[in-house]
Amino acid sequence: MNVKQLDLSRRTIAVAAALIGTVSLVIGAHAALNMRAIDAAKAVSTDQITGSIGQTSRLALVIGNGHYPDASAPLTQSINDARALSSSLRKNGFDVDMVEDATKDDMVRAVTRLKSRITRDSVVMLFFGGYGVQAGRESYMLPVDAVIWKEGDVRRHGVSIDGVLDMMKEQGAKAKLVVVDASRRNPYERRFRSYSHGLAPISASDNALILTSASPGKVVDDGKGEHSVLVSEFLNNLSKPGSAESVFNKTRLAISRASEGDQVPTVSSSLLEDVRFGEAGG
Repeated sequence: MNVKQLDLSRRTIAVAAALIGTVSLVIGAHAALNMRAIDAAKAVSTDQITGSIGQTSRLALVIGNGHYPDASAPLTQSINDARALSSSLRKNGFDVDMVEDATKDDMVRAVTRLKSRITRDSVVMLFFGGYGVQAGRESYMLPVDAVIWKEGDVRRHGVSIDGVLDMMKEQGAKAKLVVVDASRRNPYERRFRSYSHGLAPISASDNALILTSASPGKVVDDGKGEHSVLVSEFLNNLSKPGSAESVFNKTRLAISRASEGDQVPTVSSSLLEDVRFGEAGG
């Protein structure tokens, strides 16, 4: 083999070696990219899983009924209360479904929407402002199109608060909060009772917290402010950091003291969860 042939062979070997090295680098880089992609996919998957576990949803159904055809004047406070409370609850991290001047169909659809969204990690709140009537030891929220002449009509045309609580329980809600501002003198009970009867006790069973504007069987008169006395105090306490039980109890005490015992809201609790307000939805 002469010198030229030897140089050619060396060049050929060098080129081949360079090509092999380049291919190896390409294969290595491709493998590394694949591993990074796999690791990234695992990270995303893990984040999605850990983000869903223990993540509490906050749901609220807010109903404000003010324009009842059978009433001599509209309940303007109920509409104002529903709007203000919806805004405050959203600031506290609640996904709010607000309904104004709801008919029976409107209320049933709203409850059905709420039912479809409740999970075992849900904190669920119900607010009703309007007229309420008790029948058969249950308290009923009255829609604006209620036609009531006797006690049996209450069951047919009203929506049972206990029934909504039972639904929340069946869906496995983590915690249930209820505020009912409906202990008003109304145009219905006088048709089949000799005196206004207020609301029946609402049982706070299975991790529930309930606030009503008056004691069972009692009624209160609306004031002249923009909001009802109950909602005014409730909004005031809702804006401050604290537990749900603290907010409900402070509202009850403030109203009882301000009215010198004439209006005593009722708080019933079996709450086991530490639901917080006034802390950026925490």
